[in-house]
Amino acid sequence: MSKTILVTGGAGYIGSHTCIKLLDAGFQVLVLDNYSNSSPEATRRVQQIAGKTVAAIRGDINDAPLLDSIFSSNDIHAVIHFAGLKAVGESVAQPLRYYHNNVSGTVVLCDAMQRAGVKNLVFSSSATVYGDPASLPINEAFPTSATNPYGRSKLMIEELLGDLHVSDPDWNIALLRYFNPVGAHPSGLIGEDPADIPNNLMPYIAQVAVGRRERLNVFGGDYPTHDGTGVRDYIHVMDLADGHVRALEWLNSQAGIRAFNLGTGIGYSVLDMLKAFEKACGKTLDYVISDRRPGDVASCYADPQRAASELDWSARLGLEAMCADAWRWQERNPQGYK
Repeated sequence: MSKTILVTGGAGYIGSHTCIKLLDAGFQVLVLDNYSNSSPEATRRVQQIAGKTVAAIRGDINDAPLLDSIFSSNDIHAVIHFAGLKAVGESVAQPLRYYHNNVSGTVVLCDAMQRAGVKNLVFSSSATVYGDPASLPINEAFPTSATNPYGRSKLMIEELLGDLHVSDPDWNIALLRYFNPVGAHPSGLIGEDPADIPNNLMPYIAQVAVGRRERLNVFGGDYPTHDGTGVRDYIHVMDLADGHVRALEWLNSQAGIRAFNLGTGIGYSVLDMLKAFEKACGKTLDYVISDRRPGDVASCYADPQRAASELDWSARLGLEAMCADAWRWQERNPQGYK
């Protein structure tokens, strides 16, 4: 009997790609999503790609009676928790909404898991918990801090999960700190589909390439980097999805709570990404350099050694695949899932 994994936010960008990897690994998948920033179409396409069915429930992680009914009517082995709001600028404007959804929602979810005796959890965290790092590359022992409510909500959740494990060591928890997920499934059927103006670089470049936006705004051209633009660690979403399957396997063999960086360890600048995407789409893309954004750091990239040694995981797909797959998705779905 294959094990059932509850995937909160499973219709979202990273969630949908992870569902494919879970199905490929022989797990059964149950998606819970309120579709506030995702589409039921993503789950339909996951089934098309995998050739397997995915049970999906429309609902919210703050709905305790719904969670109780999900756990009582399904034999759930573990939870992968993606459901969360994730736009830095929006979190500054709407902090209460972010704390209610991300932090309170996680408390409600963990309460329901505890009542059901399900104590295996993979949490979708973020490299934003490192704040502005004093040195590079960033490893998991670095001090944590946050520069905005989004990052603070992730850090609060990491801390509350730590407290939960101290109170009950039967909890096994993997905290996955992502760097910058990009790309799409190579089929071109699923990919990143922001509900509004993209907050992240790759979907913005892709929308310029497909004609939805006029030009790319590059925030800051005077950073102490090789070309003056910000440097980040970009990771292919399929590699990231694979990291979640490895984390589930780790939960089965280990007890405890552990943080893992999921990144490549390589930093690319905004202009590096733009040039690589131009090569993938065969077009020259217009851009303009504007002022730095408050809170942005010059460079940020991972030390991925812990994940390599303890999860037997490392990123395999490079910049060319990231851009080619992102462009295939955007070209075939110029309006996303609409």
